[in-house]
Amino acid sequence: MTRRQPVPKIWLFSDERMGDAFLPALARLPKGSGLLFRHYGLAKAERRALFKAARAIARKRRVVVLLAGSVREVSTMKRTSLKTASVHTVRELIAADRARADLIFVSPVFPTRSHPGERTLGRSGFATLARRAKVPVIALGGMNARRARTLKGAYGWAGIDAWL
Repeated sequence: MTRRQPVPKIWLFSDERMGDAFLPALARLPKGSGLLFRHYGLAKAERRALFKAARAIARKRRVVVLLAGSVREVSTMKRTSLKTASVHTVRELIAADRARADLIFVSPVFPTRSHPGERTLGRSGFATLARRAKVPVIALGGMNARRARTLKGAYGWAGIDAWL
């Protein structure tokens, strides 16, 4: 993989709960951060328009933007050379390695409002997965900068509510 800049250590994940309220948060992200744009539930044209608005802000902030979705959908909206994977278990970590992911998002580390009641990895579960990973690992789920500093093996962290 060829990159123009290092893999971001800090990420904002967008989702439907936010609507377009994530755009001001995107404008506040540190330069060189990342945005994983989701908003799966929007109609295609609406999602495309919101993605375009996010990319415009991101360019000014030098924020890397990744579009979550199917390979077909992603290729029609924006290609990227950064291949990511979401990992919740050792089995998924092995699959991400086989798929040659460049970056892994491990979740949920802590309880989170976006997935209430879901079983979490905790610090030790996260450390187990991070230790086995062959690429940088980003912690997700109830994360903020303070919590990220307490995790062994975290390359960086991602949040949804942490940025709002």
